Amino acid sequence: MLIRLATAADLPAIMALIRKVVPLMQAGGNFQWEGDYPNEEVFRQDIARNHLWVAELAGQVAAVAALTYNDQDPEYVQADWDATEPALVTHRLAVDPAAQGHGLAAALLRHAETLAARHSLQVLRVDTNSENTATQLLFPKLGYRFAGEITLGFRPGLRFFCYEKRLG
Repeated sequence: MLIRLATAADLPAIMALIRKVVPLMQAGGNFQWEGDYPNEEVFRQDIARNHLWVAELAGQVAAVAALTYNDQDPEYVQADWDATEPALVTHRLAVDPAAQGHGLAAALLRHAETLAARHSLQVLRVDTNSENTATQLLFPKLGYRFAGEITLGFRPGLRFFCYEKRLG
């Protein structure tokens, strides 16, 4: 497994991965993502900011995550944490269904810890749709605590569970 910054050349593979993941999410009742989100432009912006990371298996992009700094929508004040405290925030975490079970999501989240430490950040945050049971099991296993439920204005009708991990 190799974790590295994504490049524009990775976009076709990333979008193919997303096209596999979204229908499976929706089939499981998780409507966090739809056909128009996340889209190529969102990933292009992540790449331009050096925030998009991929995990490769056998030389192929098998997982993706945007690891951002202090990128928290105003609605995050609803969570049980200090929204003014600087944090590394994981967004758009996805694993190719064919590569599940190889620990790629956990590896990307551990990589987030490395980046946080490198930037002298003591807090990691992530949220997930209330219907995403896989991530709700994963985050606590990696030391994240449940920090409450929020709603997001740009995703009406959905509920999101927040998780936080403190380093050190």
